[in-house]
Order: sequence, then C-alpha cells, then structure tokens
Amino acid sequence: MIKLIAIFFLFSMIDAGKLQAQSLLKDVEDSVPVTQKVTGAFKSTRVINAHSTEMLHKGNLDFRIMHRFGFINSGVKQLYGLDNASMRMSLDYGITDNTTIGFGRSTFRKELDLFVKARVLQQATGEKPMPFSLVIAAGGLVWQREFADTTKKTFADKSSYYVQMIIGRKFSSRFSLQLSPIIVHSNTPVNIGDDKTIIALGGGARFKVSKRMAITLDYHHPFGTLDAGNTDPLSVGVDIETGGHVFQLQFSNATGMNERAYITETTGKFFKGDIRFGFNLSRIFKIGKKK
Repeated sequence: MIKLIAIFFLFSMIDAGKLQAQSLLKDVEDSVPVTQKVTGAFKSTRVINAHSTEMLHKGNLDFRIMHRFGFINSGVKQLYGLDNASMRMSLDYGITDNTTIGFGRSTFRKELDLFVKARVLQQATGEKPMPFSLVIAAGGLVWQREFADTTKKTFADKSSYYVQMIIGRKFSSRFSLQLSPIIVHSNTPVNIGDDKTIIALGGGARFKVSKRMAITLDYHHPFGTLDAGNTDPLSVGVDIETGGHVFQLQFSNATGMNERAYITETTGKFFKGDIRFGFNLSRIFKIGKKK
C-alpha cells in the first residue's frame, strides 16, 4: 500500500513538473514580440500622381479614374478651368500581395502606359523589425497622338520608359513619408533640346486628420535639361475614404498623370496661380473567391 502511495505521488510530481515547464515555455513565447507588418502608410497605391509604397492584395482589381481640369487662374470665361479637362483611366491588378501590374490610357498626348510594381521590403515591428518599406516600379509608355512634324515615327520613336525606387516609412498612425527617385527615358523628347534621360527626386507625405480623411503631398524635382517653361510638379490633396472607394481631391500644376508626362511636361507655376483642380477615384473589386 505504501509503495502504491509513493508511486502515485511520484507521478503527480512529474505531471506537475510538466505543467510548470509548459507554463514557463508559454510565458517565454508570449514575451517574444511577434513580427507585425506595417500597413496603411498611404490609403491608395498612388500618393496623388506618383506610386506609393502601398500594394494591391492578391486578386484585387483597382479601377481608377484620374481627372484634371484647366488652370484655375484662366478666369470666368473658362469657368476657372472647368471648361478644360484631361483624364487617365486605368486598371491595376494584384498578382500577389507583393506584385502589382497596371495598364492606363491618358487623353493628354493620347498615351498608353503599362507598369509592374514589386515590393522588396515591408516595414515591420516585433521580433524581426524592418524600419522602412522598399518598392520598385517600372513601366513603358507610348504616344498615339501624331507628332508636330511630318516625319514618320516608329513605335520605338513614340516610346518612353521609367524605373522608380520608392522608400517609405509610416512614422505613426497619422504621419507617413516616402522618397521616390525616378529615371525617365524618352526616345523622342517633346521639346527639341530636352535630354532624353531625366532623373528626378520625388517625395510624398500623408497626414491623417480624421478616421476617414487625410492630407497628402506629392512633389518631384527633375535634374537635366528641359524646356525653359518646365516647372517642378507639385500636388496637394485630400484623401476621403467611403467604403470600397478612395476619393482624392487635389490641386496640382501638372496636366499629365503618367510618369513621363508629369516629370517632363509640367509647365504650371503653382505659386503663381497655375493650379489645376482635379480628383482621383479608386474602386477596388475582388476577383475570385475569398479563401
């Protein structure tokens, strides 16, 4: 009988030891910070004109309309720019959470554009922190509009290309900032004497003022030889979330809404009243079944 009691207490002590060890291991696991990816640095895949660090989720289709009116300082005869307008319509698709492709058509220069965008690094906190996000975007563009001269132009003559690196960080739930250097190459520049290859240093910022509203800023400074009338593209906007829509209202000195156009063909002087009112409307559709 005594032996049975001893064996019982021995097994009880072993079980208690196991439970204590399991509890200790759980406490250790709970104390290790889990890696958390940081999202929502920007509410859209574009700040205003330029790509942002945000990506579409796999299977998401983004139908986007970008619209710019004429200069506000054109006066009442042009209804402060509302009589004139240019537009870009596009479809972007998330192949994976880290890869997006897109296709667009602009009324300005009747230009077609195609791009691919890949996320290399994503900002994260916890066990394996990453202080910033890194995205690479590359695209090609081709004119459909006829050139001013009568010389026959080939497809290559009408083509342009760009590569852009986007480095961004969400500093808080309210403030995000990114740098976006870009190289744009045009086989046939719009203005004679312009450099075929232009490098520009860009930046974007977002400040959230309420649950569904944020202020955005989009700016690029080109380096190289461009026409004397060219200026730096600058845009200031307001992002408004409405369910599945992201509605962006903005004021910009740029007419074009693809990379070649706003980097190499912006002529408005923002601080002298050459400002265009416009908007971007984005609607996300889920393609395929949800897992």
